[in-house]
Amino acid sequence: MDYRLLGRTGISVSELCFGTMSFGGDADEVTSAAMYRMVREAGINFFDTANEYNKGRSEEILGRLMKSHRDDLVIATKCYNPTGPDINSRGANRRHVVQAVENSLRRLQTDRVEVLFLHRFDPVTPIDEMMRGLEDLVRAGKVLYPAVSNWSAWQTQRAVDIQEKNNWARLQVIEPMYNLVKRQAEVEILPMAQANGIGVIPYSPGAAGLLSGKYLGQASGRLKTNKMYEARYGDDWMFEVATAFVAFCEKRGLHPVSTAVAWVGAHPAVTAPIVGARNPEQLKDSLAAVEIDMTPALRAEIAALSRTPAPATDRSEELKVVK
Repeated sequence: MDYRLLGRTGISVSELCFGTMSFGGDADEVTSAAMYRMVREAGINFFDTANEYNKGRSEEILGRLMKSHRDDLVIATKCYNPTGPDINSRGANRRHVVQAVENSLRRLQTDRVEVLFLHRFDPVTPIDEMMRGLEDLVRAGKVLYPAVSNWSAWQTQRAVDIQEKNNWARLQVIEPMYNLVKRQAEVEILPMAQANGIGVIPYSPGAAGLLSGKYLGQASGRLKTNKMYEARYGDDWMFEVATAFVAFCEKRGLHPVSTAVAWVGAHPAVTAPIVGARNPEQLKDSLAAVEIDMTPALRAEIAALSRTPAPATDRSEELKVVK
């Protein structure tokens, strides 16, 4: 396991981040503990969770597992989505974020988190108000590094500009969706992160299992029964890309899950892809991504199997090499 600097924080994190979304849901406490041992033995020191995952159980289980060696880990959690029936138990306003962080710290059994993500962009709260809320938590020592997830490039850049103007703690990490069939981040989000020295930990590198090949030719499964994943990965062309990708991997003697994760991790803007699993057997293929030599040439071959997103200006002719 190699280690990389996280944004401009000066701290080193493993080249894979382990996402605990399955803890307390698809993975019971025993299975969660088995996966936790696997990733620690593999050298992972970077963990991603959220207050909404399985109604807080993900944080609770992670808190119990890490308690004896908390200071060896870099912990990221998130807040934004509803955590209760009250009309104000949601959003990225200061009131809710403070309450959410207090509850997360209690569940995680810790006095601080290294990274706090605003899980979504809040359309009703001004960006300067959201950033002031993060600044207050940094000054209180409960959050070390502010972060955002699922924000556009312009929203993130605006937030950074506000923070720099006010001498507030700066965004250090973003968490976008990024994989072989979801490449929009390449257009503006990843270049913006590189320009600002912001760490990037993309989620869904395997496209919710689509790139593993296990859903190809099936009429059932998560991509058919889960409305969110069906909407996200239900286009016919995505299945065509997955089919070509799996065939490519088989021809090269590569495991598609390991290769999908390695492909994401090899982008120069990416710090650490987030990997997750429902059980140890599923997890081992993601961990094996570090063993793949994802050269620029191999990465380009794989990228050619998918659609290249149009540039920000929509001048697609500029993507072609002029001879």
